[in-house]
Amino acid sequence: MMIISAFLCGLIFGVGLLISGMANPEKVLGFLDLSQAWDPSLAFVMIGAIAVGIVGFALVKGRERAFCGVPILLPKNNAVDRALLVGAILFGLGWGLAGICPGPSLILLGAGVGKGLLFVLAMLAGMWIVNRVRPSSGLS
Repeated sequence: MMIISAFLCGLIFGVGLLISGMANPEKVLGFLDLSQAWDPSLAFVMIGAIAVGIVGFALVKGRERAFCGVPILLPKNNAVDRALLVGAILFGLGWGLAGICPGPSLILLGAGVGKGLLFVLAMLAGMWIVNRVRPSSGLS
């Protein structure tokens, strides 16, 4: 059941990225670049995602298990520390330079787009580096 749920969630997410155009780095860069014809559509996608997230978190509040039976493991740490800030800055720089974030990079990789392959390789290298620099990060 969990594999089917994970597949369906990933499929819905991927289709949503394609329909909204967020798998297109040029569209994302059109949102991030305020010096040219600004494209606000990504803001609407973000607002929609936040709304879905709010509903999702409200549904699982106080529950120990998801609807498919697996444990709900939400982070307990809500501190803003150096590692979070450095990670956020690196993520933002990568997103701003490439117009790609992890979800769309997998779509681009699957479509055979070279920029997607380069991004995924850089993302995996970054994850590897974090695990070497900070082995207690729990990302292994």
